[in-house]
Amino acid sequence: MRIYFVGSHSTGKTTLARTVHNRMKIPMLAETARQVMSEMEIPIDRLRVDIELATVYQDAVFARQLRNEMEAKDDFVSDRAFDNLAYAAEHTKLLPTLVNTQSFRDYVEWLKGGTIFFVRPHRSLMSEDGVRESANWEAIIRIDGMVKILLELYGLDYMPIHPLLMQERMQVIEFVLSRCAPSEKQPGNGKRVEVPRVEDRTVQVS
Repeated sequence: MRIYFVGSHSTGKTTLARTVHNRMKIPMLAETARQVMSEMEIPIDRLRVDIELATVYQDAVFARQLRNEMEAKDDFVSDRAFDNLAYAAEHTKLLPTLVNTQSFRDYVEWLKGGTIFFVRPHRSLMSEDGVRESANWEAIIRIDGMVKILLELYGLDYMPIHPLLMQERMQVIEFVLSRCAPSEKQPGNGKRVEVPRVEDRTVQVS
């Protein structure tokens, strides 16, 4: 069972993923953007003004997401999927390059075998923590819209999560998961989709 929470920052995806992780006892994949930013030792303010660095960073985030999923393989819950492509479109010119790679095409097919929850934004959930995008409502709405476009464009089925209250959010999630038998979620008439391969890239920051 592969479960994804996608959407803009400051929507509560990590909290939902952690709750599912605790209740279902399946591995949780940590947010890759935080991992890469910490390893590259990049302050978020620099990413907002340095387009070349932002390009390297977003490329590394996408590659890391694929690697983390390859290592986890079958059962996991993740608070990201290809969400960073929305940020790549917002801050870099990387998106056309990424979506035209075989890795991305394979990943889209891989995602079709998972259960995707699209967590929609609420103003009251806005927060600033120094490692994510600014808690700016207009920016959150832009990213939310771009994630929706990506989901629709690539034919990915999803369940929108609109409620604000945690209890109502979990009711939606548990209802969907209780009716998602693993065999029903595999695309291609039940044939297993192989984990996408990640293209070898060397990321360098000067």
